Amino acid sequence: MTGELAALPKIMFEGLVRQALLEDFGRAGDLTTTATVPAGMQASAVLNARQPGTVAGLDLAALAFTLLDPAAEVVVAKGDGCRVGAGEEIATITADARALLSGERVALNFLGHLSGIATATATLVDAVAGKCAVTCTRKTTPGLRAVEKYAVRCGGGMNHRTGLDDAILIKDNHIALAGGVTAAVEQVLAQVGHLVAIEVEVDTLDQLRELLEVSDGVDAVLLDNMEPAQLREAVELIDGRLTAEASGRITVETAPAIAETGVDLISAGWLTHSAAVLDIGLDIQI
Repeated sequence: MTGELAALPKIMFEGLVRQALLEDFGRAGDLTTTATVPAGMQASAVLNARQPGTVAGLDLAALAFTLLDPAAEVVVAKGDGCRVGAGEEIATITADARALLSGERVALNFLGHLSGIATATATLVDAVAGKCAVTCTRKTTPGLRAVEKYAVRCGGGMNHRTGLDDAILIKDNHIALAGGVTAAVEQVLAQVGHLVAIEVEVDTLDQLRELLEVSDGVDAVLLDNMEPAQLREAVELIDGRLTAEASGRITVETAPAIAETGVDLISAGWLTHSAAVLDIGLDIQI
């Protein structure tokens, strides 16, 4: 993914970057940089990938520097959504030297974390080879959901619902407390507006058959923790009436077989809650 990715509006992440800088500056500012770097010195630095991956979070990284030096210039070589090799340049920053050093860790924390999510997503997208879509979940770091879900998009994935208020997802505990699949669906259909999407989680083929009896008005079904043989049978039962989502125990190794069953998409929480940081360095140019 290169040119089709929509950037996040600055207002969505400016507070995150400000808070991270304030946390780092503490009560006395950057003692080390203030003591070792002359005021007014200009410098340039390069952001380099130290391992292969997919870039995400450059705008947050750039903001860490421009908040400290509004005149800072950032020249991007590989933007969000681009794949990079080990040693490849991502961007160059020219700014007040103190701003470069003081903003370095915050910039790299955001860039490494979000690029790690984008890289994990791209790996899973590659594994399914276009046979189905890849989506994330709400298993995100508190306060970082918007940028983590953006990182999933950078990796070629799609987003599941963003919060509790933008779609209906009837899960196993809702079904248990409502008195069954039919009761839960009927109660939702009696209350939800016509523009709200509805998805129902099922754990068994019997639950799926029950859902299909009352599925008018339902948009999607989440097939949870099913083996490929069960998923294939479920897809046949659904017969295109609902969007079929597979979830649970999905890894890069198991994803190809799951994608072959005919499901429309797979969802994986580990894309956001367990993705390894992509190793990115900032090197001052002397």
